[in-house]
Amino acid sequence: MAIEYLGLNSINGPLVVIDGVRGAAYNDIVKFRVNGTDEKLGQIISMEGEKAVVQVFDSTTSMSLDNTHTQFTGHGLEMELSPAIQGRVFDGIGQPIDNLGAIHSDIKRDVNGAPLNPVSRVYPRDYIETGFSSIDSLMTLIRGQKLPIFSGDGMSHNQVAAQIVKQAKLGENSDEEFAVVFAAMGVKHDIADYFRRSFEESGAMDHVTMFVNTADDPVMERLITPRVALTTAEYLAYDLGKHVLVVLTDMTSFCEALREVSSAKQEIPSRKGYPGYLYSELATIYERAGIVKGRPGSVTQIPILTMPNDDITHPIPDLTGYITEGQIVLDRSLEGKNVYPPVGILPSLSRLMKDGIGDGYTRDDHSDVANQLFASYSGANEAKSLASVIGEEELSDIDKLYLKFGELFEQYFVGQGQDETRTIQESLDLGWKLLGIFPREELTRMDTEVLDKYYKSTTDEVLNQNNAENPLV
Repeated sequence: MAIEYLGLNSINGPLVVIDGVRGAAYNDIVKFRVNGTDEKLGQIISMEGEKAVVQVFDSTTSMSLDNTHTQFTGHGLEMELSPAIQGRVFDGIGQPIDNLGAIHSDIKRDVNGAPLNPVSRVYPRDYIETGFSSIDSLMTLIRGQKLPIFSGDGMSHNQVAAQIVKQAKLGENSDEEFAVVFAAMGVKHDIADYFRRSFEESGAMDHVTMFVNTADDPVMERLITPRVALTTAEYLAYDLGKHVLVVLTDMTSFCEALREVSSAKQEIPSRKGYPGYLYSELATIYERAGIVKGRPGSVTQIPILTMPNDDITHPIPDLTGYITEGQIVLDRSLEGKNVYPPVGILPSLSRLMKDGIGDGYTRDDHSDVANQLFASYSGANEAKSLASVIGEEELSDIDKLYLKFGELFEQYFVGQGQDETRTIQESLDLGWKLLGIFPREELTRMDTEVLDKYYKSTTDEVLNQNNAENPLV
C-alpha cells in the first residue's frame, strides 16, 4: 500500500493518506513500523473508496514511502485490563508511563465500549461522599450519576478535582469496594505532575488509575483518552464489582481537539466552529455512566469543563447540560473572595439528589436542610441587593440577619480548607448551626417535625462571639 501525506505538516498527529485499502473501517487502528523497529499507532478517521485517511498518534518526521510498513488491525483501539491497573499511571491511549512495566492480560476491551440496552439500567439511589459540604449537602452526588463541574479559565477546578479524588468515598455504613479513574486531557506538564504528586502524597494512589494526555501530546490521542478511562472504569465496576468514580478534566480540551480534527478533515462546521456531531460525541462519553441490572458495581462521572469566557451558553456547557443530570458551577466572584471551593450555590443542582438522600440514605433532615439553605441564601442575596440601593443601615433586623447569614454561609459552609474533609453528618450539623441564627418562624421550608427534632437557636452564640476565627465552631 502506498503512503502519502495530505499536506498537513503538524509535528503531532499529522494526517496520512493510504491508498488501496480493503476490509478496513472507520475508527480502526493502524500500525506503522518504521525502519523495521520503531512502531507507531494511528486511527482511521475517514474512508473514501479504497483510500483511508489515518491520524498518527506521534510525529511522522522519520516516516517515508521507503521505510514504513503498514498493518491494518481490523479493529478499534483495544486495552489490556487486569486488577493490576489500579495504582498505575498511563498515557492517553493506555500505555504505562510510570516505569512499572506493561499490563499483560488475556482480557482486551474495545475502548469505544459495547452497546447497552437502556432497559437494563438501574435507577441510581446511593450517594458518594466528596467531603465538600456544599456538594454533599446541596447537590449530592449519586452512584451512577453524571454530574459535571462548570468552571472558568484560571479558576481552582484542578485543586477541586484533586481533592475530590483524594477524599471521595462511599457512605459511612458501606463496606463495598471503591475505586477512582482519573483522566486529564490537554493539561500542562506541571499540572499533570501536581495531580500525580497530590495523589501519591495523600495515599489515594493505591485505588486510583490515572490517564494523562499532556498539551504537547497528539490531538487525536486526546479524543481517545476519556474512552480509555471509561473502558477501565467499566472493567473495574462490572467485572470486579467496584463502585467507580470517573473524573474527566478538561472536557473543553476534548472538544477543542474534536474541532481541530474536524477542521483538518474539511467538514462543515456548526456552532462556534465545532462539528455538528459534538452532541453525539459527548453523549457517547457521558452515557457510559450508570448501573447495569444484574452486574455488580457502578460507574459515576464528574466531567470538568472550563467555559470559554465564563459563558454557560457556550456549546460545550450547553450540550453537556442536556445530557447530564445537573451541574456544579464554580463562581468567579467567590473565587475573588478567596472562598474555596468557589461553588456557586444557586445555579448548581443535582437532579438525582432527591432520590438518594433522606432517611435510610443520609439523614432524615437532609432534604429540609438543603431546601432551607437554598432559600435562605437566596434571601441573603436579595438583602444584599436591597442594601446596595438603600444602604445597610436602613435594612430591617431580619434583612440584616440574612446579610450576616450570607457572609457566614459563604465563608464557613461553602468555604473549607484544601485538606479539610467533612462527612455529610458534619455538614448537616453545620447547616443547622447557620440556620439557627434565624427565628424559628423564618424557616418556612422545613417540616414542623424536623424543626422540633433539630432546631436550636444559635443567634446569640454565633453573632455575639468576638474575635472568633470561626464563630460556627
